[in-house]
Amino acid sequence: MNTKGRDISEKDLAKFQREYGKSKTNRVVARAVQKNGIASTSEDYEMQKKLARVFSLELETGNISNQKNSGRCWLFATLNTMRHQFASKYKVKDFELSENYNSFYDRLEKANHFYESVIRTAALPFSDRTVKNLFDFPDDDGGQWANAAALVEKYGVVPKSAMPETFNSEKTSEISAVLARKLRKDGILLRKFVTEGKSSEILETTKNKFLTEVYRMLVYAFGEPPAKFDYEYRNDDKKYFIDQNITPKEFFKKYFEWNFADYVCLSNAPDHKLNELYELPSQSYIHSGMQVTFANTIIDSLKSTTIAQLKDGEAVWFGSDVGKDSDRKLGILSSELYKKSELFDVDLKLDKADRLSTGDGTVSHAMAIVGVDIVEGVPVKWKVENSWGDKYGEKGYFIMSDDWFDQHVYEVIVKKQYLNESDSKILSKQAIKMEPWDSLA
Repeated sequence: MNTKGRDISEKDLAKFQREYGKSKTNRVVARAVQKNGIASTSEDYEMQKKLARVFSLELETGNISNQKNSGRCWLFATLNTMRHQFASKYKVKDFELSENYNSFYDRLEKANHFYESVIRTAALPFSDRTVKNLFDFPDDDGGQWANAAALVEKYGVVPKSAMPETFNSEKTSEISAVLARKLRKDGILLRKFVTEGKSSEILETTKNKFLTEVYRMLVYAFGEPPAKFDYEYRNDDKKYFIDQNITPKEFFKKYFEWNFADYVCLSNAPDHKLNELYELPSQSYIHSGMQVTFANTIIDSLKSTTIAQLKDGEAVWFGSDVGKDSDRKLGILSSELYKKSELFDVDLKLDKADRLSTGDGTVSHAMAIVGVDIVEGVPVKWKVENSWGDKYGEKGYFIMSDDWFDQHVYEVIVKKQYLNESDSKILSKQAIKMEPWDSLA
């Protein structure tokens, strides 16, 4: 047996060329693809007729938010679901919370988690997969809904006026690169201290010195979070209000009727066993806060609970693979948007489980569902609030076909009260711990 494998021969290549040359249509299609690209050439224009932007159930929302060049979609989606409550209750249609405020503490908490993890794994070699993963991703701006919940519960929230965006909060690549370099350098020294047998007091002192430096770097990049602030506004009726010398935690408790413990993350990840509870410890970086868990169930449960929450007037956070079968400019999410299998005359279909297990599918973006069109008791399309500004979709809002929900939605955050009996039982199970590189990470 040839263990080295077999190269493509001249005979093989000649056969490939003959097969291609048999059809004149191949040349026509090749010219179209080469000129216009794969997406444009395979796009099904007729499909757009099925996605009229009319919904039988639709929440009242305001202007769209914009995460700019950052990976903070998970935080934007969380604060977007919350801000609608404030906007409705206090009649401030275009109210927005400061994503920059919670982002600051997100990066600080991640740095602490990195240092703690480095100390804990210092006996393992750099070649160990856990250690390599840790140093590959020491501190970035991605995250999970549970991270946002933990941040809000610990640090509260502030209106955008109290801590507006900066160059670095809207374009995080530079600060992320500098932070990553610093943390890796610090991590090397902490590992050295552990192997040298330094005391826990020295390790703690060193870690806190590093965190002090990280704090300074974050202030330079994002601004210093307010300990107290004044909030003044005019509502939609032009009435003036002011609340002075209030802390972020006081602001959250005073203006929001929100208990994160009431919510659960329902996932549909068929590469994992259904009807099980999963936990992702590597991304639960606030130890005392909400942990990242997934109650894995059928897709119909995600839909039914989402509809129930919408009917009660509340938006739904969801995680999906937004880059698949989507038109960013038009704001369309549909599995029938592109006919790539037909274009190339090859079968390009992978089921949801295979896409996740092979890395073809991933939870790449979080948004909020704010509407649904139900026809004869069945959802046919969904209204989505994105965080890419008003230049995409219809003033920032996307339309999602029901089939795209089936194929590319992996998580929804819903209140536990909407769960059926079977899904409720999942929450009482012992959580199965997942590795940092799991497909849901």
